[in-house]
Amino acid sequence: MSTAFLLVCAMCLDAALGEPDWLWSRVRHPAVATGNIIGWLDKRLNHGAQQRLKGVAAVILLVIGALILGRVLAFLGPVVEIILCAILLAQKSLVSHVRDVGEGLRNSLVEGRSKVAMIVSRDTRDMTEAQVARSAIESAAENLSDGVIAPAFWFLLAGLPGLLIYKAVNTADSMIGYRTEKYRYFGWAAARLDDVLNLIPARLTCVLIVALSGQWARWADMVTDARRHISPNAGWPEAAMARALNVALAGPRSYDGKVRDLAWVNGDAPREIGASEVFRACNMLWTVWGLALGLLSVSVGVSLIL
Repeated sequence: MSTAFLLVCAMCLDAALGEPDWLWSRVRHPAVATGNIIGWLDKRLNHGAQQRLKGVAAVILLVIGALILGRVLAFLGPVVEIILCAILLAQKSLVSHVRDVGEGLRNSLVEGRSKVAMIVSRDTRDMTEAQVARSAIESAAENLSDGVIAPAFWFLLAGLPGLLIYKAVNTADSMIGYRTEKYRYFGWAAARLDDVLNLIPARLTCVLIVALSGQWARWADMVTDARRHISPNAGWPEAAMARALNVALAGPRSYDGKVRDLAWVNGDAPREIGASEVFRACNMLWTVWGLALGLLSVSVGVSLIL
């Protein structure tokens, strides 16, 4: 049974079930378990001298642990691989969270702020309607890459060990990969390795969005925007999504009470946007998912014929 076929099954299972509350209210989610391990490493190692070296050691331990666990679980058979892969994909839950922002924003600005605060780390209390919508769309684009395309890519390339390694590093980056006083050195290895692992998936996500939106003529502008972004990877899907929806994204935003004057993505497009653009982003998420599923299905069919 090919890895591509297993991935097709896992993508369909994730799309059908998502993150069922009845299950994760009774069983610890793998991401939560991984977070607990990272928290333990943080508490044990992130102090004293040689913090960068200790951070490298923590990431090495995570990678080795994920590799061993992935190989052991793969021996349990394809059904286990499909289920675990589906659990670690985030398509349905991503669309649900982004759609919740659109629904909230359609009801009231206060509700929109409350919903978007659940998916972004920036300050949301004083956001305008347009800022809420932009935040949701940016999160949709970035997490389409981080939560769907990248896990699928690494599963396809390296099976369950590859997927678990990616998720472990990505979770570590989300927890300790910050340029704060506490994590500037300890989180350096997690942040840099996450950048490397997302290098191809982010650009692949961009290509998939562009293929669907037909914006090839504006490729050079997307590259320019992506290179000006604060993240070496997030700018690629954001630049493509901005042009697919004909909206401006990024720009100034506030973190911990401090406004950061960040570059606009597709800055000449409309900036005053709202719930309708958020819903259009949700539709694009499913369209990209469908294209990826279709391409994988074709590859499975061709391999069966050959």
